[in-house]
Amino acid sequence: MPSDDLRFLGFFRIVIQVIMKFIQPAKYLYLMMLMAALGLPLMAQPNVQGQWTTMSRTMPINPIHVSLLNNGQVLVVAGSGNNPPNKNLQAAIWNPQTGTTATQTVSWDMFCNGAVLLPDGRVFINGGTQQYNPFFGLPNTSVFNPVNNTFIDLPPTLHGRWYPTLITLGDGRVMTFSGLNETGSTNNTVEIFAPTSGTWSPQYTANFTPPLYPRLHLLPSGKVFYSGSTPRSRYFFPSSHSWSSVIATTNYGGTRTYGSSVLLPLTPANNYKPVVMLLGGGNPATATTETIDLSATTPVWQWGPPMSQPRIEMNAVILPNGKVLAIGGSAQDENASTASYNADLYDPVTNTFSSAGGNAFPRLYHSVALLLPDATIWLAGSNPKRGTYEPHMEIYQPAYLFNPDGSVAVRPTITNAPTTIGWAGSFTVQTPDAATISSVVLVKAGSTTHAFDMDQRLVGLSYVVADSGNLTVTGPPNSNIAPPGYYLLFLLNSAGVPSVASFVQVTAGPDFTITTSPPQQATVPGGTATYTVQLAPSAGYSGTVNLSAINLPTGATATFNPNSISGRGTSALAVNTNGLNPPNFPATFPFTVSATDGTLTRSDTVKLIVNSPGDFSLAASPGSLTITRGGASGQSTITLSPSNGFVGAVNFTVTGSPGPKIIATVSPTSLPGSGTTTLTVLAQTGSVTGNFKLTITGTSGTIVHSTALNLTVQ
Repeated sequence: MPSDDLRFLGFFRIVIQVIMKFIQPAKYLYLMMLMAALGLPLMAQPNVQGQWTTMSRTMPINPIHVSLLNNGQVLVVAGSGNNPPNKNLQAAIWNPQTGTTATQTVSWDMFCNGAVLLPDGRVFINGGTQQYNPFFGLPNTSVFNPVNNTFIDLPPTLHGRWYPTLITLGDGRVMTFSGLNETGSTNNTVEIFAPTSGTWSPQYTANFTPPLYPRLHLLPSGKVFYSGSTPRSRYFFPSSHSWSSVIATTNYGGTRTYGSSVLLPLTPANNYKPVVMLLGGGNPATATTETIDLSATTPVWQWGPPMSQPRIEMNAVILPNGKVLAIGGSAQDENASTASYNADLYDPVTNTFSSAGGNAFPRLYHSVALLLPDATIWLAGSNPKRGTYEPHMEIYQPAYLFNPDGSVAVRPTITNAPTTIGWAGSFTVQTPDAATISSVVLVKAGSTTHAFDMDQRLVGLSYVVADSGNLTVTGPPNSNIAPPGYYLLFLLNSAGVPSVASFVQVTAGPDFTITTSPPQQATVPGGTATYTVQLAPSAGYSGTVNLSAINLPTGATATFNPNSISGRGTSALAVNTNGLNPPNFPATFPFTVSATDGTLTRSDTVKLIVNSPGDFSLAASPGSLTITRGGASGQSTITLSPSNGFVGAVNFTVTGSPGPKIIATVSPTSLPGSGTTTLTVLAQTGSVTGNFKLTITGTSGTIVHSTALNLTVQ
């Protein structure tokens, strides 16, 4: 169907929704028949299917990755936004209360990253785009602080990760897996980040090659379940850093490309039994679903009920009542004429789908959805074609927000709730509706990209009615069922109507983290490297930490200003190298910034790089090469010229290759201060033809220079 027709149908659907509010009963059936003939979802009373609304304001950047912050706002990360010429790398904060969006620039291309919320409420971002076509991944890592809306860079992973999946483990550490590395190969290793020390673990290599953005879930056992998108399911064991063999194979049998995966609600009623559901995916897409009970001795994938439409690039969102909203996608990938407009609502109790109405705009590649604190769902984005995206945003109000007559239901209210709760212990929630409450749940603040919410889970809580105004609630049993972090606390009444949520932090007690920025800093012998140390308190911490630098190299001294931080704040760290004389350049010295309050110590490991004085330049001769596919290779000499006393090793890389069959290498890959290296380019049979630019980059510590070579393949 032409795009103009799609826009017309989207507009027509909205017009009909307006007309339906005023239509005479005699005309109702006629309009229903007309909508069915046009392939539009049938309208119903909002108490049956809910209600969709298109927001008046639009999103000013491409919403590639979105995370719900603990202040109720949403972090939107675009980076280059799937637009290679775009060098205005951006993120934004969207405010659901006002509908406004505030944009800001970011220092590296966070396009196609992985992200989750750290236990202290900051958004942890790993991976991104080093280059397009072919895609190479970045190892960069940053945290976003919602207190001051700033990004701070952290130490990178060992290798690049483009399309990685991140999840929070039961001890608060963050696991990253998969993604393309800096040469375009799949990174089949796990690395684990410890927020308390600011360090990455060694790499742990998988015994299989994962897909990009693998679907991962933390189970109550502490194991991590890999559910796809490929058909063979496995466990990762964080305690031994190892993977299991295949434990189950899906019935679908193929790759559920850009389908979704959801850990269904963990509740006292089901004894916190872990069941994972797969929805859609594939190209052409499937409407099928499957579930697996991971508490079984021998888990087996079972067919679930089908959705109303096939879905690739879909989203699946857990609602406070435990149902799962399946929305968006299409039958053919990135093909709006096959868009799936019907919204489906899955009930894990009855194992059935029902209709949740229909959204107005095609939601394909790079569409996102999040549960908001008011129990509505925000739907945004769609970017099947580079250089353009769908700016309109939609809000879904589920049926639980309406009375049988279509009027807005009266919600239960939370008049007071703790800001922090622990595991297993009890806490009090004040509500005038205590006698009518039927359910108390925690829903983890979402972080969504590419058809998957990386930390999504709902945890049901046991409770008793203490009196007419109070509930005594028991916290989640352990940190594998509810990993530390921020959750939406909802109360639902006997009619299934949810309250507006309160944010609560699940934690062992008052704590803090420190972040030293930048994660590495450079100077020359006798110079000074400067850093900023930031203290981020959580769970009500209000103490004072004393700062120190540990394991500095001999001859270097550290000064903090101030020497301590109270509650929340920063300190300037200066490392002077007057007495430091490295035998070789560049010299890299890891050291630790430590913050201590009594028996509580948190640390952050950073690097001091001492470069050689002086500089260097690169030149390619010849500056252009013409080679023939399947023919002889071409060569260019790269000359390294030192200046102002430069000495030390320079390492070389080549970027810009237009495809895997055009191989560009340098030999040797490192030079000791001066000399030449040879660039060799070979175009294999079947490679692309055309004019391209290769970039040869030399790196010595933080000194980086490049030279370009024009390549013609014929």
